[in-house]
Amino acid sequence: MELIEHVRVARHKRLYTTEETTLIAQGGYRSPDAYLLEDVLVSIALKKPVLLKGPSGSGKTKMAETISAYFNQPMHSINCSVDLDAESMLGFKTVVQQQGQTIIDFVEGPVVKAMKAGHILYIDEINMAKAETLPILHSVLDHRRMLTNPFTGEVIYAHEDFNVIAAINEGYIGTTPMNEALKNRFVSYSVPYISGEQLSELWQERFPTLPAATKTMMLSLAEDLKNQVQQGMLSEEAASIRSLLDATELAQYIEPLRAIRYAIAEKLADQTERELVIELAKTWIK
Repeated sequence: MELIEHVRVARHKRLYTTEETTLIAQGGYRSPDAYLLEDVLVSIALKKPVLLKGPSGSGKTKMAETISAYFNQPMHSINCSVDLDAESMLGFKTVVQQQGQTIIDFVEGPVVKAMKAGHILYIDEINMAKAETLPILHSVLDHRRMLTNPFTGEVIYAHEDFNVIAAINEGYIGTTPMNEALKNRFVSYSVPYISGEQLSELWQERFPTLPAATKTMMLSLAEDLKNQVQQGMLSEEAASIRSLLDATELAQYIEPLRAIRYAIAEKLADQTERELVIELAKTWIK
């Protein structure tokens, strides 16, 4: 698409320091349909804040990393929790020694750095943060694209290349519904698990020397787990692609059933669900 390519070419012309270059992520996200990734890239090109919704392990972070790689753009990350506060996002004051004098300096946080430098700001599990913490970002996320730093009084206007990507796992323990005023500032995309041929291609890419029997077993188990999740028999995290990849890697060195137990089953809180995962796995282990 012409819009996306225009922005991509412009951002690839930018020069970065060695430190900034280390923040440019690697790609690798595989879109579950023909248009999802491209549609997200349109929002990025239009400088719209993007909200990625999907189960754990569906590839939300990998998509953000792929966007960073696609635009050759450094990415700063915030991992949300109930302990997240304004200092964690914006920065903090500290006392330093400079030319024999004690002065108060401000260490910039990921929001301020990304805004000033025109980088990507990735906010992971945004609904894990306390509701009263995030309104400070409202002016960053709407048409103003600016922030008055409460710690320094500095008024910061975002660089033209600045983008925000947030990710959310809806309905998980420890999460809270997003404030409507905050949610309305994003363009929202659902990110489902990949399956079928795309999943097979991913396994071939990650494990090119994997025995065919092990690959078939893991891909068949992936399909079974997804079906059980859809039927309400398993929690969404049971079908996590990340966990399946971990299980496959372990299975190259230890007995596959143990690998599946450690990487998938033991992560589930419900004993019945753990047993179901193991029973499903046993049907594919010869």
